Amino acid sequence: MNSEKLSQRLETVSNYVLEGSVMADIGSDHAYLPCYLGLKRKIKKGIAGEITDGPYLSAKEQVVLDGLSDIIEVRKGDGLSVLKENEAEVVTICGMGGSLITSILEKGKDKLGKAKRLVLQPNIGAKTVRKWLLKEDWVLSAEEIIKEDGKIYEILVADRSGEQPYTNNIEAELLFGPFLLKVQNEAFKEKWTGEVKQWKAILAQMEKSQGTAADTKRKELLDHINLAKEWVD
Repeated sequence: MNSEKLSQRLETVSNYVLEGSVMADIGSDHAYLPCYLGLKRKIKKGIAGEITDGPYLSAKEQVVLDGLSDIIEVRKGDGLSVLKENEAEVVTICGMGGSLITSILEKGKDKLGKAKRLVLQPNIGAKTVRKWLLKEDWVLSAEEIIKEDGKIYEILVADRSGEQPYTNNIEAELLFGPFLLKVQNEAFKEKWTGEVKQWKAILAQMEKSQGTAADTKRKELLDHINLAKEWVD
């Protein structure tokens, strides 16, 4: 992968970045995503945010290598702290757990004043991300699930306006994704077949566990298994 040829995962994310926007890629690693969009002249400006020295320096090097210093700026800092208020119109956060993504969004939501779109790719815990988006009145407008190099990825797209896709089956939709539930492609089926198998294994291990925490966890697992039985083809 490089800034001219992205992974399928990041290319899918790139498809949802608004044309001519100022975009910020948080946790940008080598800055491949903003550089790819810059080379295609799809964005007006790109900000690559990184918290650690290694990826920060790699990103700076990549921007220079691609001759994009005029439109892409690499900044070092924690999450959305690299942004000025009302600066980014599109924010992408990819390759992290859902809890970390929501924590970044929650801590930096004062920086999202001008943001029209969030494109988020949680490695795990997409339900946590969907719940945060709903709580904060972001409208989930698209979802994709893909398999690449043996791993399954979900991409969530949220906009400032529009109609929420949730129905009376919101518990199932928050867990599985309202758009993904309708399509249920091979990656979706493989993911949830594997998850159910894992939940059942955890339940078996917890058979003799006692206490409030164990009871709560058991109930959560059983609820998820039952939802999968009802909603996943």
